[in-house]
Amino acid sequence: MQQQIKKLAQSLLVILLAYVGVVVLVFIGLFNAAAPVKYVPIPVTEYQTDLQAAVYATQDRSLQLGYEVLVNTSKVIGPLVADATKRTTGNNLECISCHLNEGTKAFGIPLNTVLDRFPQFRGRENKIGTIEDRINGCLTRSMNGKPLDVKAQEMKALVAFLGWLNKETTKDVGNELYATAMEKGLKPMEWPNRPADLNHGAQVFEQQCVLCHQKNGQGTKETGGQYLYPPLWGNDTYNNGAGMTRLLTAASFIKYNMPFGVSHENPTLTDNEAYDVAAYMNQQQRPEKAALSADFPDRLKKPMSTPYGPYSDPFSAKQHQLGPFGPIADYYKKEFGIIKTK
Repeated sequence: MQQQIKKLAQSLLVILLAYVGVVVLVFIGLFNAAAPVKYVPIPVTEYQTDLQAAVYATQDRSLQLGYEVLVNTSKVIGPLVADATKRTTGNNLECISCHLNEGTKAFGIPLNTVLDRFPQFRGRENKIGTIEDRINGCLTRSMNGKPLDVKAQEMKALVAFLGWLNKETTKDVGNELYATAMEKGLKPMEWPNRPADLNHGAQVFEQQCVLCHQKNGQGTKETGGQYLYPPLWGNDTYNNGAGMTRLLTAASFIKYNMPFGVSHENPTLTDNEAYDVAAYMNQQQRPEKAALSADFPDRLKKPMSTPYGPYSDPFSAKQHQLGPFGPIADYYKKEFGIIKTK
């Protein structure tokens, strides 16, 4: 009897030790997984690229730096970089927070064909601008920071990377992973000719957006301070001078890119849902940019949904923020012969 009890005790001890070992291995795995060293693309198979491997295979340190500025902005020229003199961006967003799929997604504000369009006339400044000017527009508005010296190595590296990206993603004609020149910017949508419904927008946000961006809109952070999913309002996001604060711009971006993983061919949200949730998002508190009245010196070139004045029309700021936009478009067509689409 004692011998049987002894064997049973030994068996139980072996089982207990095995269980403890498994638990320890699981915790080690979780700890390692929670501390990624580099940006890891979210595994949506349809949108994975091989750009990181390709750019590092060049052994060109400038191109590699440009790539890192794109995908790890906050760690290279943002608040997370150790050298305070390098801190240019004012929030912890990355360039890829808006330029999806590492800047190559069709109608996801792609960057792989952007150099072909510069120099370019910009209505906001009312002059011809360089690609460096455009980058600094993003840095001071979407990234809520300050301009980067055009001679800075990070600026030169990013521009060089964009040139490489163009060649890399257009050499394989018909590669569906990468945007074509015809799939630039954002895909137009049929915006509803009514004021945005903020209550409906809040419902859409609750149903479609909180999984990634959280109920308070503050996004989801990884270990190390970078965002896996960016904040949509609050102090660590784009300021009120960014293009994304325009309802029609945000609605198009959301309609054809969100929830994360959808494509412009198969959107999940309806026009009404995208319109209302974009309005709800942009009515929340965010950083304010100084001197916005200087934007669009020629007021006739100001997009209809620019949320701040002055305007060349009699409509209120509230209507420019929430619609309806049909009457505004009709006014510009009748008074000035201008066709407004955004």
